[in-house]
Amino acid sequence: MLRIYQNTYRRTARKAVVYSTKVACCNHSTLCSITSHPRRSQDHGTGSSSSNGSRHEEFLLSGNPARGWQMPPPSRGYGMLVVRILRGALKLRYLVLGGAIGGGVSLSKKYEDWKDGLPDFKWLEDAMPQGERWSQFSRNLIEVGSLVKNAIDVAKDDLKAKTTVAALGISTDESRKKYEKLQSQVETLQTEIMNVQIKYQKELEKMEKENRELRQQYLILKTNKKTTAKKIKKSLIDMYSEVLDELSGYDTGYTMADHLPRVVVVGDQSSGKTSVLESIAKARIFPRGSGEMMTRAPVKVTLAEGPYHVAQFRDSDREYDLTKESDLQDLRRDVEFRMKASVRGGKTVSNEVIAMTVKGPGLQRMVLVDLPGIISTMTVDMASDTKDSIHQMTKHYMSNPNAIILCIQDGSVDAERSNVTDLVMQCDPLGRRTIFVLTKVDLAEELADPDRIRKILSGKLFPMKALGYYAVVTGRGRKDDSIDAIRQYEEDFFKNSKLFHRRGVIMPHQVTSRNLSLAVSDRFWKMVRETIEQQADAFKATRFNLETEWKNNFPRLRESGRDELFDKAKGEILDEVVTLSQISAKKWDDALNTKLWEKLSNYVFETIYLPAAQSGSQNSFNTMVDIKLRQWAEQALPAKSVEAGWEALQSEFISLMERSKKTQDHDGIFDQLKAAVVDEAIRRHSWEDKAIDMLRVIQLNTLEDRFVHDKQEWDSAVKFLETSVNAKLVQTEETLAQMFGPGQLRRFTHWQYLTQDQQKRRSVKNELDKILKNDTKHLPTLTHDELTTVRKNLQRDNVDVDTDYIRQTWFPVYRKHFLQQALQRAKDCRKAYYLYTQQGAECEISCSDVVLFWRIQQVIKITGNALRQQVINREARRLDKEIKAVLDEFSDDEEKKGYLLTGKRVLLAEELIKVRQIQEKLEEFINSLNQEK
Repeated sequence: MLRIYQNTYRRTARKAVVYSTKVACCNHSTLCSITSHPRRSQDHGTGSSSSNGSRHEEFLLSGNPARGWQMPPPSRGYGMLVVRILRGALKLRYLVLGGAIGGGVSLSKKYEDWKDGLPDFKWLEDAMPQGERWSQFSRNLIEVGSLVKNAIDVAKDDLKAKTTVAALGISTDESRKKYEKLQSQVETLQTEIMNVQIKYQKELEKMEKENRELRQQYLILKTNKKTTAKKIKKSLIDMYSEVLDELSGYDTGYTMADHLPRVVVVGDQSSGKTSVLESIAKARIFPRGSGEMMTRAPVKVTLAEGPYHVAQFRDSDREYDLTKESDLQDLRRDVEFRMKASVRGGKTVSNEVIAMTVKGPGLQRMVLVDLPGIISTMTVDMASDTKDSIHQMTKHYMSNPNAIILCIQDGSVDAERSNVTDLVMQCDPLGRRTIFVLTKVDLAEELADPDRIRKILSGKLFPMKALGYYAVVTGRGRKDDSIDAIRQYEEDFFKNSKLFHRRGVIMPHQVTSRNLSLAVSDRFWKMVRETIEQQADAFKATRFNLETEWKNNFPRLRESGRDELFDKAKGEILDEVVTLSQISAKKWDDALNTKLWEKLSNYVFETIYLPAAQSGSQNSFNTMVDIKLRQWAEQALPAKSVEAGWEALQSEFISLMERSKKTQDHDGIFDQLKAAVVDEAIRRHSWEDKAIDMLRVIQLNTLEDRFVHDKQEWDSAVKFLETSVNAKLVQTEETLAQMFGPGQLRRFTHWQYLTQDQQKRRSVKNELDKILKNDTKHLPTLTHDELTTVRKNLQRDNVDVDTDYIRQTWFPVYRKHFLQQALQRAKDCRKAYYLYTQQGAECEISCSDVVLFWRIQQVIKITGNALRQQVINREARRLDKEIKAVLDEFSDDEEKKGYLLTGKRVLLAEELIKVRQIQEKLEEFINSLNQEK
């Protein structure tokens, strides 16, 4: 661009010289050349601008447009020359402006070509996950593009302006300086544009790199999902470990059923046995403690070779990455938590096995069991049986004739202080399955006598015998040391040790944890190959015996385990819940009405009917009844109604369960489980709270109606009254029979006698009957004069009683008298309906109690109908959910299932199923073992 501007400047200068020469040396004919020149300029410049310039020049040369063309005077020659020079300069600006505009257009087109050349990133939408992160990054990318385009536009505008200014001022030195300054600014802007473009390109490259990484991760995840869907072939050691897990659940005692090999790690407390196991596993997987007991339960560790160093509990899906310190900390914390959780009932140690698998490169395949360390003295925070429990547990595992005993001895303490060697010698006196390991030999080198260590490692110090003797270093006593650091320290120690290297106390293959793990693994698999066939044959014989016993005792039944039986019982219980919805509406109404009156009758008689009926007048009766009914409906009645509905639902469900027991296909083995599930579900079930508010409104509205509408309802109310009063009368007569003793006929036929109190009661009753006979409408209480009269009359018969005694006798006597009168009124009112409809409250026959019981009856009907709808629509489904929740909880509780589903049939089926599973796993393992051979 700069070179184009320089060439244009030279051409313009040469044309200006030509113009000046022609004007100075030509005469009138010069005018023609002058006037013809603008037309030539018009061909090179812009049309409209050149034309206007020509007319302007002609006007200047002629002076007066009306005169035509005339020769200018001599005094104007120099002025015309200057004018022509200026005209040429003005024409030059159009050329410069055209070049600037053309350059800007070229630059813009270059930018568009460059932008079109950018890669298409639409494939990112398919390759990368969509989200707010990518949307934000896309918006930022668009903003960067906008900034670049704006910078280019600004540069074009600045370039136009600066080039124009430079073109207008090319004739002076000051203009040259300005031009050079503007040129440097243009170069600066160009540099900035390039920097933005480079930055933009780096962002694109970074984004492409991230996309490639995400794409690779996506493909890996996709591939993993496909591979995990396939059945993964188990390794040999995993299959063997599963067999041991099955056996641990089948037989907790090492009888003939479980003599499979495993490596049992035993030793005194703090002897370094856990550290030896960690060194073999190449990871610090167990919690640490400063002299305190950390191993509180047996820990079964299955070691297997794998591409990644990971650990996993048998009952968990989580994998711990043993190369990460955070995962190691989580694993140690979980091991400690499981140990503490296994200890129950105030114990210090537990027999519950914690099973885990450790896989990693270079690990030797074997199964090890780490046991609590043997102690000689108990602390105050230990259970009283801790020492004996550890001894029994250790003997329990070592008594397996095929178990490999890894005996750990602390080399930094006196050998005479060892407790484990005596136990090992008792279980393996010939040492055919014992491997002796001396730990902390780095400390022993400084403290012990070399000859003494030589005797220990050659088997001449202890009376016990072993297959081999090994010396290892389990660390420098630092908790934060890694396994790699410990193993490196061990190798350096044995390489530089004066005792072990220079004097040749032991053979080289007897040192380091690596050689120890190789030896233990070799012995483990040798023992497995020698004994596995015998174990398989033993289980075949056990299975045959169990199957024979089952056929003899239960020939028509299939061997159903506890889980299968539970599922069957679960289906039957849920079927009974479904049957609830099939009960007819009439049956629900009868059950609910009966339960409602059973819950409400006592309150109706004792609180409403009897006090109101004994008020003395019909108006008082009606007033008292209205008040008490309203109070009852606002307070206790809705809750009592819900309680009655809940009991009715419970009663119907239990009756359904009882009826199912009478069917031909009923299996009594489920009865205990069904009863427990129903009881627990009913205990948890509660009626909806909003039902009480709804019932309160319904009951208040029903009790507001005080008029019996037809003869049928009247007869029903009379019958309801008679039935209720008769029931109360029967209860009262039972109370009187207990109070006054048997009648004369019964005493004669059953040889019964009256007690002294019963004789007194009978004497009081005779006096009270006289009062009621004289006044049939007597008030419910006795006056003071009447009490005095009764006492004096009794004293004449040599019966001495107090007033309270008389009142206690009066209450049931008067209750019977009142109920008998109520029955008589009910009979009188039976045919008084039409008289009641005509006279109302002024009826000659007092039938207010019939109206009261009609109102009570209507409330019971309406409430029962509402409760029935709630049972069918809501409560039966809610009870179904409660029962399902209880069943789900019971299904996860093995202890509860074992308690509720028991008996010879269940126990025999469970044992048979377990033996079959173990035999199948053993056969699968043997086949794989033979293939490996």
